[in-house]
Amino acid sequence: MELLVISNGHGEDAIAIRIIQALQKISPDARVWGLAMVGEGFAYGQAHIPLIARVKSMPSGGFIYMDKKHLWQDIRQGLLALIISQYRATRKWVQKHPGGIILAVGDILPLLFAWLSGAKYYFVGTAKSEYYLKDEEGWLEETPCWERWFDSVYYPWERCLLKHPRCMGAFPRDSFTASSLRRYGIRVYDCGNPMMDGLDTTIPHYDDNLLKILLLPGSRFPESLHNWRLILLAIDSLLPDFPVDLLFVAAIAPYLPLKDFTDILKGFQWSEDEKTVNVPLNPDDKIVFTKRGRQLVVSQNSYTQCLQYCDMAIAMAGTATEQFVGLGKPVIAFPGRGPQYNLQFARNQRRLLGISLQLVDNPQQVREKILQLLSAPDLWEMIAANGKKRLGQGGASQKIATILCQHSDS
Repeated sequence: MELLVISNGHGEDAIAIRIIQALQKISPDARVWGLAMVGEGFAYGQAHIPLIARVKSMPSGGFIYMDKKHLWQDIRQGLLALIISQYRATRKWVQKHPGGIILAVGDILPLLFAWLSGAKYYFVGTAKSEYYLKDEEGWLEETPCWERWFDSVYYPWERCLLKHPRCMGAFPRDSFTASSLRRYGIRVYDCGNPMMDGLDTTIPHYDDNLLKILLLPGSRFPESLHNWRLILLAIDSLLPDFPVDLLFVAAIAPYLPLKDFTDILKGFQWSEDEKTVNVPLNPDDKIVFTKRGRQLVVSQNSYTQCLQYCDMAIAMAGTATEQFVGLGKPVIAFPGRGPQYNLQFARNQRRLLGISLQLVDNPQQVREKILQLLSAPDLWEMIAANGKKRLGQGGASQKIATILCQHSDS
């Protein structure tokens, strides 16, 4: 089996790697290549997957749809030349591997590349969900008329690519979206969301009577540093006279410069503490800081454990926020200046995640929102059910890989 995986984003790259690794377990002889359309393909490099085209980080971080000025900045940095070189590399790969198939992971761009290539292809739809427009009760109030007219979060031209004879199947991110696409005669596999794979690690129970708050500043640099400052402003509002004990756990992406984050912490008067703290993280992967009797643990390589251990999150992230919600836990968020986590992105994420994402206007409102959540146990139960419904269970990568292998055997 020869497979080219095309993805267009950091989160999409990570999902692609999960599927590839599941595929390699089922079919060790499978030959796999990657094309990272956005960023530098860090996840592919870590997994030792060869890339067929050059990579380059752009000012927008791949979020040109959030602010059109970033499109012009990307063009000035060579976006068009990069896309052309990536397309040529895709065509060259197909010519060299005439029996190979393509797995497009993300949105319309990798899907379009797959269609233009002339090869057979599958599509993993990570970016779009019907929950952006409606829920099981009907259209969301804020859904504009033109979106309702299209009747689906997937536009007619996207559905056309998904119905093409060379499209072997689509893997939507949730059952609600899968049901919608089936109405158009698209070959749909409802396998779940690969984003939730690998998050079922059992964490020891710690009866510490703490409210454990996860801090997620995002993974795009340098935007994540600005987000980090805003998050620290938010937790500053929690330090004086909060009615319950608090522990903060910060999950910093492994490829970000940790010292930049700890320097900012010290600028906010957090002091590094040599004392240990009873949290289920690797001993070598936690730096403890204290301020006004509260502790903040910084971790860079225990991401899954951080998500499992904490009770709620203050987040300005994309994939990480969704994964935390998928575990049935509440997230409080507020917009930054972008390019990713701006007001439009935050509002879209709120539509996608429903009541699991509690959106406030600014960091100073976080304290009141947490107090509201603590006083509403029924809401916590609704949030738990909502998150698991919208993100689904783990195991999707294994199911997708199995279908890909069945294709190669047919």
